[in-house]
Amino acid sequence: MLKRLQGPYDDAYRAVPCFWGTEPSSLVREILPTLSGPLKVLDLGCGEGKNAAAFAHLGCEVDAVDCSLIAIQNGKRTFPSPNIKWHHEDVLHFECSEAMYDVVICYGLLHCLDSCEEIERMLARVHRTTRSVGINVVCTFNDRSHDLSAHPGFLPTLLPHAWYLAKYSHWQLVHSSDADLHETHPHNGIPHHHSMTRILARRL
Repeated sequence: MLKRLQGPYDDAYRAVPCFWGTEPSSLVREILPTLSGPLKVLDLGCGEGKNAAAFAHLGCEVDAVDCSLIAIQNGKRTFPSPNIKWHHEDVLHFECSEAMYDVVICYGLLHCLDSCEEIERMLARVHRTTRSVGINVVCTFNDRSHDLSAHPGFLPTLLPHAWYLAKYSHWQLVHSSDADLHETHPHNGIPHHHSMTRILARRL
């Protein structure tokens, strides 16, 4: 499990509220127009909640879970929606029933776990809690190419893109990509890059 109930981005959340911005991420933007009716959504590793807020705006009931209390506090101030239930918890210990959610989001979460075994266990839980024809949204560092100069002391768990694809071999892949992300974080101004696996999959 996470060694302490604190996120690797806490310094950034202290320095820059809405560190990740307020617009939903690319895969979330892709699926939002395809959804209808109030859905039940789980956002694991929600950060400050920009993806949770996008679903809440559609009338979805969202459980937003993060180990960073600072991120949760920032999110509550920025996105004060009655449709979001915030949980300051270790994602590996968050209680959720089988086939409970229509959409489960793991955006920037999996590489923050401590080992391949924890990631595998997390994905197994994600799969179990996703309803039939439900959707998983996954975005994570993979093992190809990284410049971690903007993240001193952060040691992500890096697994191959193909490893993640194999975990969704029995799902319908709506989107999958392995591409470099170039960015500069607002709290330190250091340009850097990450190789990112992005998966949008529907449970059959």
